[in-house]
Amino acid sequence: MVKITFYEDRNFQGRHYECNTDCADLHSYFSRCNSIRVESDWWVVYERPNYMGYQYVLSRGEYPDYQRWMGFNDNIRSCRTYSYTSGASYKIKVHERPDFGGQMMEFLDDCPSVYDRFHHHDIHSCHVMDGYWTFYEHPNYRGRQYFMRPGEYRRFNDWGAIVATVGSFRRIVVI
Repeated sequence: MVKITFYEDRNFQGRHYECNTDCADLHSYFSRCNSIRVESDWWVVYERPNYMGYQYVLSRGEYPDYQRWMGFNDNIRSCRTYSYTSGASYKIKVHERPDFGGQMMEFLDDCPSVYDRFHHHDIHSCHVMDGYWTFYEHPNYRGRQYFMRPGEYRRFNDWGAIVATVGSFRRIVVI
C-alpha cells in the first residue's frame, strides 16, 4: 500500500497524519512538518497548497527532520505520489534557450554537474522523453528540487523554477 506519514515534531514525535493518496491541501491535518516516513513509492511534497512552492522528492525511508529532505523550513502543505517500474528507460533533452532553442543535449543517466557536461549553467527548456527526473539548483544534487515527469517544459517556470539555473539532475530509480 502507498503510504507517507507526516509528523509535526522531529524524530517522528507529536501529532501525525498518514496519507495514501495525492492531497492538494494538508493544512487541516497538521500545522507544521518536522519529520516524515515514506513507506512506499516516491512522493513529491510541496511547501504550499495545490502543489506549489518548493518541491521535495522523497524515496522510501525515514526523514527525522526537515533538513534530511533538504527542506528550507517546516512547511509542507500538499503531496503527490508516483510509482515507476524498475528497469524502465530514461531519456531527457535539455536546451539552453526557451521553446527548445539553442544548444541541445540528450541524457540517459544522472548528471552531477550540468556545467561540466552541458557547458551552460542554465537550462531554459527541456523535454522529458522517458522516466521521472529531479532537477537540483546546485551541482552534486543539492539545493532546490524540481520533480520532472514525462512531457515538454517550454520555459523553466513550467517546472516551478524561479530562475533557469540547474546545477545537476538525476533519474528517479525504484529498486
